[in-house]
Amino acid sequence: MNQDGPVIIFDGVCNLCNKSVQFVLKRDRKKQFRFATLQGKAAGTILQNAGLTADELNSFILFDKGKIYTRSTGALRLCRKLSGAWPLLYGFMIVPRFIRDSVYKWIARNRYKWFGKKETCMIPDASIKSRFLD
Repeated sequence: MNQDGPVIIFDGVCNLCNKSVQFVLKRDRKKQFRFATLQGKAAGTILQNAGLTADELNSFILFDKGKIYTRSTGALRLCRKLSGAWPLLYGFMIVPRFIRDSVYKWIARNRYKWFGKKETCMIPDASIKSRFLD
């Protein structure tokens, strides 16, 4: 696993976000991604160093090579690094960001209503624990 690789910061109590992490884990054959919950210390440090707070970004963030990518841009950049046909989704970058992000924000606003919410963050099992920052 690449210790300096990209970090996916996600809402640890969101069922959709947790399912998305499971999705990435299955398709990240190079084990390049690491994970941190928005509620954790590692994510707080990354965001603070970027001049952001978890309150400003409440669903998904990709931190890669010192840069923060949010919303649809972060998701599409993540897809580009997955195995299989998923990198083809990166082609949606040609869609203007305001359109992509409008769809993303609509889903993010309704994620708890549609997919539910946990009381606590997920606890990774031993086989994947090393990929989580806290």
